[in-house]
Amino acid sequence: MFAKAFRVKSNTAIKGSDRRKLRADVTTAFPTLGTDQVSELVPGKEDLNIVKLYAHKGDAVTVYVSGGNPILFELEKNLYPTVYTLWSYPDLLPTFTTWPLVLEKLVGGADLMLPGLVMPPAGLPQVQKGDLCAISLVGNRAPVAIGVAAMSTAEMLTSGLKGRGFSVLHTYQDYLWRSGNKSSLPSIAPLALDSADVHEEKGAVQVDSTLRGDMRHMTLEGEEENGEVHQGCEEKPLSEASEDTSTGGLNQDSIDGKTLQEQMDELLQRCFLHALKCRVKKADLPLLTSTFLGSHMFSCCPEGRQLDIKKSSYKKLSKFLQQMQQEQIIQVKELSKGVESIVAVDWKHPRKGSFLEGSEVRTIIINYAKKNDLVDADNKNLVKLDPILCDCIVEKNEQHTVMKLPWDSLLARCLEKLQPAYQVTFPGQEPIVKKGKICPIDITLAQRASNKKVTVVRNLEAYGLDPYSVAAILQQRCQASTTVTPSPGAKDSLQVQIQGNQVHHLSWLLLEEYQLPRKHIQGLEKAPKPGKKK
Repeated sequence: MFAKAFRVKSNTAIKGSDRRKLRADVTTAFPTLGTDQVSELVPGKEDLNIVKLYAHKGDAVTVYVSGGNPILFELEKNLYPTVYTLWSYPDLLPTFTTWPLVLEKLVGGADLMLPGLVMPPAGLPQVQKGDLCAISLVGNRAPVAIGVAAMSTAEMLTSGLKGRGFSVLHTYQDYLWRSGNKSSLPSIAPLALDSADVHEEKGAVQVDSTLRGDMRHMTLEGEEENGEVHQGCEEKPLSEASEDTSTGGLNQDSIDGKTLQEQMDELLQRCFLHALKCRVKKADLPLLTSTFLGSHMFSCCPEGRQLDIKKSSYKKLSKFLQQMQQEQIIQVKELSKGVESIVAVDWKHPRKGSFLEGSEVRTIIINYAKKNDLVDADNKNLVKLDPILCDCIVEKNEQHTVMKLPWDSLLARCLEKLQPAYQVTFPGQEPIVKKGKICPIDITLAQRASNKKVTVVRNLEAYGLDPYSVAAILQQRCQASTTVTPSPGAKDSLQVQIQGNQVHHLSWLLLEEYQLPRKHIQGLEKAPKPGKKK
């Protein structure tokens, strides 16, 4: 309700009769408050003003201001406390808990969806549809928002915690909060029952949690030394249900070696995807392209960087959006002459095909944790798990026990969740990129019926080697017969057979001439010992 600036109609000192009426209304609306607490909230002599205003959607609201802070507001004859009041009386309303990164969406005017709730060990508070509730963040009992329950607790549980949970009326950091002294969110320790959820043990830990978001759809390519085989992970598709916050990749600096234009192209696309993922809802469509740029994309630009389309290769927003339309992410139409609007978004668009090396994965995760203040202040070796990280790497049975992780465990879990892929590069050739883990070149010795040994080589194709060419080279060098046959149990793969034990020649060919890393070849130890017959 107060996500945007409001217009003040009047601001007057309260009359004695109105003060008494307000006390009576507070007592009726909040029966858990004692007489002394009501007197503290609505003092008898201190200045108390009545401010009448119009919210940005036109709602007429009456706000009661004491000591410079809004303490209560009235809408359609219903009385509501502000966050300033709830910080003094944190147990005034039934309180539900969400993740810290969800707050940004609530401040922006979003309602609280049930998937964003944290299920406490004691279960959700019991409320009915239409009840006024407070919303707090994990690890802090101080409310950050108030809202009206869209369904009863029983209905929430029956729905599997899906759908809209609360219509949010007021939040910390919104314009009503800004009209006061703008004091920061206080830290109020959870009750004893909840504090069991934040237990820490040496070497392992527990909490903040929902890799819906960039980390989940990032393509993470694995590491190698300075060799030419790169193990990696392919990008995973963007989940339709991923409407939680996602800022992971967006906050990263551009990779060194890219031109300014390439960096701006990358920033433009990231702001575009982030805006669609976190800012735009289906109800916002059709959306003017100018509004999309000004109100959504610009606000998604990371701190310290400036989005300038003229410095990109596209030069104009319309040209960039045409490219996004060709990739079938959005649909743009000219609904009125000369004015374009986004009329449809493919929320299920997979966005696949990019790769990152293992070192880049680590850099992204480390920068993400630092940018979002997730490094534990008391122990720099631990990282607090926000909703993005938790949803990606924490198992269901760990949701209320794992709140922090050591750096090495965090990085290992992130890499384990990603699909592997690999890239092989040979001089003068385009890189070969394939899904899955790369299998080593396999060298074995087999005994034929004639009691003669043969050397068998498999998986040459994975390294860009033609089995027929390898067979021809070995036939000439070993002065032995060679054959190329289908590899048993492997589809579209061939194996090379050379008469005798020719592992020594194979070793020289693969390691010295082709310069393949030794660790990607198995069976080299089968070479004949000096003095023994092949």
